[in-house]
Amino acid sequence: MHRLLVTSLLFFCFNTGWAGEDKYSEVGATFDGTICVDADTGMVLSESTADRLGHPASVTKLMTLLLILEDTRNQQLNLNSLVKINKEAAQTGGSQVWLAADEEFTVKDLLYALMLRSANDAAVALALTRAPTVKEFVERMNTRAKELGMTNTRFVSPHGLTYGAGPHDTTTARDLAKLCLQLTTLKDAFTFSSCKEFNFRPGLKSTQLTNHNHLLNSYPGCDGFKTGWTVAANASIVTTARNNNHRVIAVVLGCDSPSGAKIAQRVRDQIAAKLMTKGFNKLALYEAEKAKLLTLTHREAPKVKSTTPPGPKKSDSEEKTGGKGWLEALFTF
Repeated sequence: MHRLLVTSLLFFCFNTGWAGEDKYSEVGATFDGTICVDADTGMVLSESTADRLGHPASVTKLMTLLLILEDTRNQQLNLNSLVKINKEAAQTGGSQVWLAADEEFTVKDLLYALMLRSANDAAVALALTRAPTVKEFVERMNTRAKELGMTNTRFVSPHGLTYGAGPHDTTTARDLAKLCLQLTTLKDAFTFSSCKEFNFRPGLKSTQLTNHNHLLNSYPGCDGFKTGWTVAANASIVTTARNNNHRVIAVVLGCDSPSGAKIAQRVRDQIAAKLMTKGFNKLALYEAEKAKLLTLTHREAPKVKSTTPPGPKKSDSEEKTGGKGWLEALFTF
């Protein structure tokens, strides 16, 4: 009965006053999907058409980042290892740091180029350090996506730069949240995603890199992850912030505006900021209500002599958590 009472009250608390608030109606803008999750538990804090398919554009590079950092964690690669640039990487178009064949850069420097400049040539160079061909690296990306439960995701590139009718990298807001839940387990991910400026290729051909994620400067506690935009994909962002003891991840996929790309990117950032703020507020409310309800359930009941044999003793973890696991499980995805 106590568990039923807590479940019912939590359902009421988190559905009263929140229904419909996740359907953003920004003037002149549409989007494929949004989601906000608690980075520590995976609890979904808000969502709107989070399973609708869209194209991530340069947000695709987050999977490239994940694979490279996991390889360094597993000691299959070193961040200070030198990467020799080949013609294939040097000839990649779109956003770039103008890599030239036979130049050499560390893995670390290429990751800064990947995350701050969203350099497509750096993405190809990194892919070719971990696979014989770009196609084989993309197969690794798709294998890892399946392992993470990204069931509606299909990558076709290590960078997200696709044209015309495609094929295009395809994913959902929910799947991108799952990817970034994994990224938050790697401390080095924040080294690159939170960096605001970096001097790439010091010397006569120096290129000053500035992070495209403007929320790093405008949203308190923001330290990642990545923006994206192409004509085919529109504007997307996956961003994260920490506030006191909580971290949230917000995803906006495929934001479009008839007023143009710049407006769409601005609205995308505004939606992401609102998602994170609402997420933090909801977590604070959740913690407060959970504390009240658990206090009610643990009040001493009248002692009645039992006529039935004692049941199995609770585990130490159950005694210590007071049932915390099943409460959090109600809201995970």
